[in-house]
Amino acid sequence: MPRQEYQESLSNLRDDVLYMSEVVAERLRLGLDALEQKDRDTAKEVVDGDDEVNQMYLDLEAECVNLIALQQPVASDLRFIAASFKIITDLERIGDLAVNLAQYAMDAERDVFPEVDVQQIGVETLEMLEASMAAYANEDADACYGVADHDDDIDAMCEAASTTVVRDLIESDPFSEQTIDAEAYMQDISRLLLTIRDLERVGDHAVNIAARTLYMIEDDAELLY
Repeated sequence: MPRQEYQESLSNLRDDVLYMSEVVAERLRLGLDALEQKDRDTAKEVVDGDDEVNQMYLDLEAECVNLIALQQPVASDLRFIAASFKIITDLERIGDLAVNLAQYAMDAERDVFPEVDVQQIGVETLEMLEASMAAYANEDADACYGVADHDDDIDAMCEAASTTVVRDLIESDPFSEQTIDAEAYMQDISRLLLTIRDLERVGDHAVNIAARTLYMIEDDAELLY
């Protein structure tokens, strides 16, 4: 492959990874919307769209493998391809977590613990994802550290939210009201805790993306561990 064509292939890979990130971010945004509005149609759109994300992942995986096998890239080009391969894995998993949110929206019976601001946590994790992909697009090492720092805030928010739910269950007696369906109520509590957990995992995947990007830019593995 001539040098110019090879460079175009690398550029196309970057563009394709960024496009995948846009699709996944939109799925996450829709999943959050479906959860907030109990919108089954939007939730179904997210669930049905998962095959598209999975196919993108497989296509990009093949693209990365072909570039490594056929072109035998070295140094910075190899780090770029390897980082891109790892990043699409994180993006695919974020897509799966967006599907989880949509499924919770389809199954939810009621809003529980309105004082737990799931949407704010979701907005923060979405911002982390977008910031990590901007760092990848712009090869911005400082932004990678910013994403890692932001994750500390997400972890604190998720811990506080989970603690609020568990403490309230221990300290109060929600089943003293005869109108409450105990089984349905506990299922809603379980979904809320799973939602918090999944959003925290989105943040973790965003950090992974930032870590791989930093390694790509500076051959620095600091954020990988």
